[in-house]
Amino acid sequence: MGGRVGLKGTDGPVTLESAILMGARPESPERAIRAMKRLGSLKDKIQVITCPGDMGENPARNCGFDPMVIDFSAPGRTTAAHTIMGAAAMLDQKVDLLLFAGGDGTARDIYQAVKDRLVVLGVPTGVKMHSAVFGYNPERTGDLALLYLQDKAKHLKTAEVMDIDERALSSGQVNANLYGYLTIPFAKGHVQGLKSSSPESEQYLQQAIAADVIKNMEDNVFYIICPGTTTARIMERLNLDYTLVGVDLVRDKKLVAKDLSEKQILDAIEGREAKIVVTPIGGQGCLFGRGNQQLSPKVIRTVGRQNIVVVATRQKITSLRGTPLFVDSGDPGINRMLSGYFQVITGYQVRAAYRVVC
Repeated sequence: MGGRVGLKGTDGPVTLESAILMGARPESPERAIRAMKRLGSLKDKIQVITCPGDMGENPARNCGFDPMVIDFSAPGRTTAAHTIMGAAAMLDQKVDLLLFAGGDGTARDIYQAVKDRLVVLGVPTGVKMHSAVFGYNPERTGDLALLYLQDKAKHLKTAEVMDIDERALSSGQVNANLYGYLTIPFAKGHVQGLKSSSPESEQYLQQAIAADVIKNMEDNVFYIICPGTTTARIMERLNLDYTLVGVDLVRDKKLVAKDLSEKQILDAIEGREAKIVVTPIGGQGCLFGRGNQQLSPKVIRTVGRQNIVVVATRQKITSLRGTPLFVDSGDPGINRMLSGYFQVITGYQVRAAYRVVC
């Protein structure tokens, strides 16, 4: 829930309190509902077993299910311990599929409880989304769960559970660690890949992209520079301080502000022309909705599709093996608006057209 206010996640009570004080709101219940609605045709054919309140009971009832609720106390705000307790209870119940909503921290908790003894699938709701256990978005996650429960998606795969230290991330250090593997159902076009970093060999190409973007920067226009090593090269070439894992704001090739929240971005660009410079996540192909939630549907709508500048090296695009880029902004209308072909800057005065889906 910390993404839109510029936090790098909400693991731990201190960070959670900070997020709440900054105006963050929970994302998981609403996105869990969007996934569960895809299971509506199985309402009378499956038994839903879940945890109390917003840990599953409320979203399930919202979707018309009459769930069996695990009996344990979870008053007030829940913690990782509650997640582990709930997942362990699902293991005891020998459920056919453990569907959970969260990010990398939640995936770690699930792994701690069940290891490889259950088939699981994650509804993406977090800020840190390095792991390969999540669907592209809530709807596709729900669709894959439906296929699996109907015995139409029989292929299982082991998927990495990755996570990074949020405190190190806040200081610009991105070091993802492998914690283990979960077993997930798999169908092409439904599950995101493992996030991969840009190799050092791409630095020359990133510099070429940066030179192109800078050459075409317009006067008096705000440039919203999104996270990523490719976009970082733009800031380096301008000799500006920047946030590797945050959103920075540039105008007239000078730094206006760094590490902005959704509200700070909106306040800065109100009534002014602005452009977003964004790069897809390596290995996954996500353009909006993973690690750049500050670029909310409201920000994207304010800037406009025509003012989105997509940058990526040819290697990053090639590594997707023809899989489209995707968006998971949290707003189906914005996702549809962003669908279609985008021009991608892949080098100095080099462009490619690439498809974006939702």
